[in-house]
Amino acid sequence: MQHLPTDAVRARNGDLLVFAVSGIAIASWMSRVPDVKELLALTAGELGIMLLAISVGSLLGLPTAGRIAHRIGAAKTVRLGTGIALPGLLLAALAAQAQLSMFLVMPGLFLLGLGSGVWDVAQNLEGTNIERGLGRAIMPWFHAAFSGGTVLGALIGAGLTWLRVPLTVHLGTVVVLGLAAVFWATTQFLPAFDEDPAVAGVPTERARSAWTEPRTLLIGLVVLAAAFAEGTANDWMAVAFVEGHHVDKALGVVALAVFLSFMTAGRILGTHVLDRYGRVPVLRLLFVAAVVGCLLVVFGDPWLAFVGTAIWGVGASLGFPVGMSAAADDPARAPLRLSVVTTIGYGAFLAGPPLLGFLGDHFGVLNALLVVGLISLVAILVVPVAKPLPATEPEPVTGP
Repeated sequence: MQHLPTDAVRARNGDLLVFAVSGIAIASWMSRVPDVKELLALTAGELGIMLLAISVGSLLGLPTAGRIAHRIGAAKTVRLGTGIALPGLLLAALAAQAQLSMFLVMPGLFLLGLGSGVWDVAQNLEGTNIERGLGRAIMPWFHAAFSGGTVLGALIGAGLTWLRVPLTVHLGTVVVLGLAAVFWATTQFLPAFDEDPAVAGVPTERARSAWTEPRTLLIGLVVLAAAFAEGTANDWMAVAFVEGHHVDKALGVVALAVFLSFMTAGRILGTHVLDRYGRVPVLRLLFVAAVVGCLLVVFGDPWLAFVGTAIWGVGASLGFPVGMSAAADDPARAPLRLSVVTTIGYGAFLAGPPLLGFLGDHFGVLNALLVVGLISLVAILVVPVAKPLPATEPEPVTGP
């Protein structure tokens, strides 16, 4: 279905806001985790168990989001996810502020994870619809908006923590403003895909599951590798510089900031490169960059390691958003394939921290980062699966 460019531009701006709000919401909670730990007098282990509720919720929300989005469209699915996640965030804040048991905070965190999983798949689905409407590869912009939202949310959270603003005031404001912003932004979305004659009336019974499609699973592997490169840096870069290169803690944070800055820049500037050279050559080059950056961080002196963080950041910038675009090449099966690919990709964010922690205990955190290079090498071999599909008739679809 063809849409006027102005429709796609409005939808683009709306989805950029939706991605940014998602990042702000997650970062707002994470910025107050130290306060929650203190209020509830939690040990590190107890805090880890409590935060696991978010992951459990996400693991349930991500696989089901495709079926929901296929039935009701991206805009309504984003609203549904937001309507679950943000009230869950407020519920967790209220329980923590009242200094209740951590087990009474966990239901709110579970809802935050559940809604965020649904929200994430749907906002990526809309991003792929907008790409088709504009005829440009702009999915990285949406992920850059999420990254920018996390930075903004963390900075605001740091300031409000310093000012000792109560959890409920801070997170309650985020919830109210977030709900209002998302509701307005989704009114700008393109018409629901089920209004598109190219996919309307597609039967939903007795169809092949997206989990049985080799191409979808291999795209999921590409996304997993990119997510692992990103998530590992987020969690361990500062620690690796402090413990491995013996720099000051502040310089360890600078290393993380360098990574995030170059990753965000790669997402903003990478759309032109994708349009000019195509997905496969760009992804192949970026995963090579991730390998080179990883090697410089591990084996270089501290100054070369800082250069490595920048190269690593660029290398990790486009794999996730381009994987979303590749999964959505066929509009009829886009919601279901996106759900599968996102679920696989987010597995890296869940498995990465404990895996690196285990390897770090045995080989040191800095040396443990080499696993990023190894997984990136595997991704280089499978990136041809991201090649755009030729135009085809829509297939029958069901849930993943």
